[in-house]
Amino acid sequence: MRKTFIQTLVKLVEIDPNIYLIVGDLGFSVIEPFKEKFPDRFINAGIAEQNMVGVAAGLAMAGKKVFVYSIVPFVTMRCFEQIRVDLCYQNLPVRLVGVGGGLDYGPSATTHHAIEDIAIMRALPNMTVIAPGCNIEVDKLLTKANDLNGPVYFRLSNNENFDDYPLNTDIKLGKAIEVISSDKFLIFTTGNSLKLGFDVCKKLRDQGIDIGLISMPTIKPLDNDFILSKKDTLKAIFSIEEHNVIGGLGEAISSLVCQNFERKILFKSFGIPDIYFHEIGSRDYLKEKVGLGVENISAKIFKEVIL
Repeated sequence: MRKTFIQTLVKLVEIDPNIYLIVGDLGFSVIEPFKEKFPDRFINAGIAEQNMVGVAAGLAMAGKKVFVYSIVPFVTMRCFEQIRVDLCYQNLPVRLVGVGGGLDYGPSATTHHAIEDIAIMRALPNMTVIAPGCNIEVDKLLTKANDLNGPVYFRLSNNENFDDYPLNTDIKLGKAIEVISSDKFLIFTTGNSLKLGFDVCKKLRDQGIDIGLISMPTIKPLDNDFILSKKDTLKAIFSIEEHNVIGGLGEAISSLVCQNFERKILFKSFGIPDIYFHEIGSRDYLKEKVGLGVENISAKIFKEVIL
């Protein structure tokens, strides 16, 4: 996703002279195409994330569209007060681009894990929250996000991609993407859980379950209309995300369902439990430790829907 982000950003800069890119002394081997082609619109702010956001706010107040790129915890948590006051309160067109969503940086331990970021960013007024599930979503949504007047948080995965995307999919900001259709059971995913959700869905469909898959790259604003359009037919909703079960996609959907569905419906959220990891391992290893694996999730969903 990182290379797709830079490739798309370079295309945008070629037609929009107001775009700037600021990094926090990282991203090397990824950002070079931008840096080499537009050196006057590239700033390395150093390891000073609070200043980085302040500079971005100043440029935005001068009429620029600013992209701020860093690892997720560094671009969301180290400078949270500056994001809240400098960007969101003033509703400035700054795009925070965080790389390494979820457990991508598993071997770097808890300090580099991104399991609270969606909850934090969702809570900020004026902030749009986007977590693309594949390179196609990165390209389409980054282009659309560039036209927004307010702040945006863009959550990227390091390497995740998804090759089974429906052809000619119409990807719109703030809209759900129906990857596999169903009016009975649905799995909702966001960000780097799209491939996991697809594999779970495929396994269950092979077992005879009429279950669909929905990609929700825009978490805020949530596509309420799509979910509500299914309220008369759905029997169960499942959400999968590489994020704390508190404050993420699952809670956003469950809140909508509780307030608007007039009949009982099964809802179950799969995510990272409310814990910090006290061990180091690969992303896949840590995901399996908390149950974010195909076998575990599909078995639990199968048990729920056949009862």
